[in-house]
Amino acid sequence: MAGPGPGYDILFKGGTVIDGTGAPRACADVAVSGDRIAAIGADIDASAAARTIDASGRIVSPGFIDVHTHDDNLLLVDRDMTPKTSQGVTTVIAGNCGISLAPLRPGRPVLPPFDLLGGPEAFRYPRFADYMATLDKAPPAANAGLLVGHSALRLDTMDDVGRPATASEIDAMRERLAEGMEAGALGFSTGLDYRPNRAATTDEVAAVAEVAGAAGGLYVTHIRYAESELDQALDEAFEIGRRAGAGVVISHHQCAGRRNFGRSRETLEQIDRARETQSVGLDVYPYTAGSSVLEPELVASAERVVVTWSGPHPEAAGRDLADLAAEFGLGPVAAAEKLQPGGGIYFMLDEADVRRIIAYEHAMIGSDGLPHDHHPHPRLWGTFPRVLGHYARDLGLLTLEDAVRRMTGLPAARFGLEGRGEVRVGAHADLVMFDAETIADRATYESPTLPAAGIDLVMVNGTVIREGSRASGNRPGRALRR
Repeated sequence: MAGPGPGYDILFKGGTVIDGTGAPRACADVAVSGDRIAAIGADIDASAAARTIDASGRIVSPGFIDVHTHDDNLLLVDRDMTPKTSQGVTTVIAGNCGISLAPLRPGRPVLPPFDLLGGPEAFRYPRFADYMATLDKAPPAANAGLLVGHSALRLDTMDDVGRPATASEIDAMRERLAEGMEAGALGFSTGLDYRPNRAATTDEVAAVAEVAGAAGGLYVTHIRYAESELDQALDEAFEIGRRAGAGVVISHHQCAGRRNFGRSRETLEQIDRARETQSVGLDVYPYTAGSSVLEPELVASAERVVVTWSGPHPEAAGRDLADLAAEFGLGPVAAAEKLQPGGGIYFMLDEADVRRIIAYEHAMIGSDGLPHDHHPHPRLWGTFPRVLGHYARDLGLLTLEDAVRRMTGLPAARFGLEGRGEVRVGAHADLVMFDAETIADRATYESPTLPAAGIDLVMVNGTVIREGSRASGNRPGRALRR
């Protein structure tokens, strides 16, 4: 008679565990059964596992959580989620900056920056539940937590988004947000710097955000950089969070433009003061350039602009706007207008501010990558290895344990992703195995789609989705409901 079968499906043997809590690393084996971590120990018997993975000389950590993405449509069109899974990301938070695929009825006008999510055909989900159901039916390789965007609500309910909403329009937005929260959205996002959202008053945003707060969701905000001083824009975000009864997340916190260089000292102190009386978090990307649609205001304030895509001039992707402007015989702003609709990489941040924000103990890591750009910002492919390799290992700006915490346990707690973000018995088996000595971002501004080095294996819900440079074709990701 045959003996009992293996007790575990997969065993990571002989590795060093960094568990996502910030605790010191420890040598331990990690055993997985089904979609959960089943055991963690000093010497688990390899014969008890159907497959044993040699993790010696490697770190085994929770899979990384990218808290700031625009992957709403990537989840559907590249179900392997290659730019993210290749760097160890196992969960993405989409629907940021007020821009979400749903709810938006087909045929409604789609304005920039919605082209960051793909073409008009992508917007076919009149209810948020319809989008969630699509992910359930055809799951991606990575998990996805989703936000409802204010700009999507405005485009779906208003005939003119260039003005404040009326009381009846606010009621309509609240109804659509309520449907999204019931379908499992994690919260409500705004992009108050963008044209579809810019005319919204504080009262309008707070009134809509109340629905998310009442359901236990977050208020996640791209603040009004263009029209407000940084301190005023942050204060508005904190006020909306208080009025809505919602935790606040400041998206891609930065001090953009030379006039704001060095102000991260002030803004982080301001965030600390707010944290004394309410729930506030933030995310940051590890680069001195941002990326968005081509906007005259951004072009005027940036020290350099690289075109990421252009509708009328696709050949401009990857080229400096200054060179194109010279060829056109135009100034930079006029050249940007000639290239629209389009996108750009804007060099407008100070490295000292970037480092200070990354070093802030409450800062999470988010890529803010734009997967549909023809020549994307390298943050799409390199954010997480860049923090672990360049800022943690090479510069010593933070410990490897704390760097992992910022991209695993901290975001899981902030976004309410129960059972994720930690290596512990009973947790979901979202895991990454990497080489702490060689992990590095390879994507550059010139070659932005080069995959990271040092990522050996990525697992989502107990299933291996990548080994080395190869995707397995497995797609065990889930739409994570609040």
